[in-house]
Formats: sequence, structure tokens, C-alpha cells
Amino acid sequence: MTTNQGAKLKHPTGWFAAGQEMVRASGILSDRAFRLYIHLCLNADRGTGRLRARHADLAKARRKSRRSVVTYLEELRTVDVCTIRSAVNQHAVGEIEIGDAFWPYERMPLAHATNDEADYTEQVRRLFQSRRCVESPFSPADQKLAAGFFRQQVRLEQIETALLLGCSKICSMLNGKVSGPITSLAYFQAVVDEVGKL
Repeated sequence: MTTNQGAKLKHPTGWFAAGQEMVRASGILSDRAFRLYIHLCLNADRGTGRLRARHADLAKARRKSRRSVVTYLEELRTVDVCTIRSAVNQHAVGEIEIGDAFWPYERMPLAHATNDEADYTEQVRRLFQSRRCVESPFSPADQKLAAGFFRQQVRLEQIETALLLGCSKICSMLNGKVSGPITSLAYFQAVVDEVGKL
């Protein structure tokens, strides 16, 4: 008999609660659909169980074809593991929400974003992911930061300039040395503030 008395997490932050909900999902999903479910859980907003993503981003993150991801998502939808609000086209962002029976966290009341805020956040995502030094699925934390920029009335031109300056700075600092890609919009937050003061 094993015991977890005195067990200590190596990394106290960034973990996900895997309990009865995950056991339930493992019993009804194929292996590959279950792996996608885990990916969605790890990246969804903890308070809402929602994730905004494009099929292409999910395919890249899972190293699968877009067609395979669509198949796995359809399996998740068919057995009510999640609901999917499809995007207007394959290049736009859709929204996936993990169902209550498969989401271990209590949901917070959802503050509905206005269409203007959603459009603004989407444009920030496009600007961010268009930079060659960026490799990010545009996480819930990135979405929250972009929504904060919207509420602060930060112009998109200011964000675009900040992204350009931030990428230029990292290239000049590295001076030919290899470094990993930028994975968070937060990297540019100070630069956005700096540009705003100019």
C-alpha cells in the first residue's frame, strides 16, 4: 500500500487537477482524443473551462494534421466532453468549452466580452503570432492581457510598434546566438508601456 503523506510538488504552480473527471474521460475517449482533451484542459482558462484556438494552432501543438484534430474534436463533442463554437472559417479563432462533467474546477461567473473586445483581442493575437520570433498558442493569460490593453484603450498601432521594438531588441541582444522563441505576450508588456510614453 502506497501513501502520499509528505509528498511535495516539484513545481507548485502550473499544475492541473486530474481527478474523477479525467478518469471518466479516459473511459469513453480514444487514446488520441484523450490526449487532445488533456491538452485542452491544460490550456483552458481555469475559471471558465474555455479555450479560444484555431484548428491549425491545435494541430501544431499536438504535432498532428488539421484533419486529425478536427476528427478528435468531433469525438469530444459527440460524447459531450466539450462544446465547440466554430469559427467563421478555418483561419479564425473558435471557442472550446470543457463540459461540467469533465471539468474539475468550479466555474466563476463569466464576464461576457463585448464584440469590440473580442475583435480587438483577436487582432492582438494576429499581430503577436505574426512575428517570426514568437511561438505561442496565445494562452488564456495572453488573452487576459490583451483584454486589459483593450480596457486601457491601448491603440493597436501602439501594440504593433511594441512588438516590432521588442523583437528587434531580442535580436540585437542575442547578436547571432540561438535562443528559444518568445512564448508569452507578457514579454512585450513593458515595451507597450514604453511606446505609450513616447
